[in-house]
Amino acid sequence: MTTLFCDLKGFTNISEGMTPQGLVKVMNHYLSTMSEPIRTQHGVIDKYIGDAIMAYWGPPFNDDADQARLACLAAIDMVARLAPLRAELPEILGVRNVPSLDIRIGVATGEALVGSIGSVLMMSYTIMGDSVNLASRLEGANKVYGTRVLASEATAKAAVADVEVREVDRIVVLGQKEPQAVFEIIARKGELTAAQAELRAFFAEALAAYRAKQWEAARRGFEAALGVVPNDGPSLALLKRLDALQAANLAEDWDGAWHMDQK
Repeated sequence: MTTLFCDLKGFTNISEGMTPQGLVKVMNHYLSTMSEPIRTQHGVIDKYIGDAIMAYWGPPFNDDADQARLACLAAIDMVARLAPLRAELPEILGVRNVPSLDIRIGVATGEALVGSIGSVLMMSYTIMGDSVNLASRLEGANKVYGTRVLASEATAKAAVADVEVREVDRIVVLGQKEPQAVFEIIARKGELTAAQAELRAFFAEALAAYRAKQWEAARRGFEAALGVVPNDGPSLALLKRLDALQAANLAEDWDGAWHMDQK
């Protein structure tokens, strides 16, 4: 199965400045807007958890060959709906100053337990497993890398014919032991801008130098990436990390993985 988690960035700050009625209007419109691409791409909305959305793709609803592609296309379409959503909120609320909304999305593909799960009082048809937990953790990892959509290696490999991706890092998420390659989902295939293509090339070279502990070459590469896109989150995050790693005298067999200490 392929699982997607979407969370509203800064929900606490947004909700504190609104009336209950205004918050209900915003949340209903936000959830409707972000759910539509999931349904359009043949996903199943599992549940809403406050401002979060959990969805999945896979048998018997989708073919194995399609599930990762459909989930990644849904994520791209959800990001594309952000700008129109922001533009609509002042009219919905009847005020000019509306907090800026943003989202974080995590997508992961792998084995999952699927079925009716619950108690004697209530059952839900849902999915559980390591890949589901990984999708949730990847949604949270966007905070570290300043990204909007992060996907597991299995998802990126399965969808690479249809979407443009960038490897961002190797991480060990909270609650798991094995390092996972993490990829940013950038755009539909063939729709990269010139700046995005140049950024990806610089970043790939810098990431290779980083893993080889060639710190100065890595630093130059990440700085070159920032020369193309000055606010690129992954480049900023890894530049910030370099000084600490350089001083750590890492072992020869260092695998380049970063251990996450937060959800």
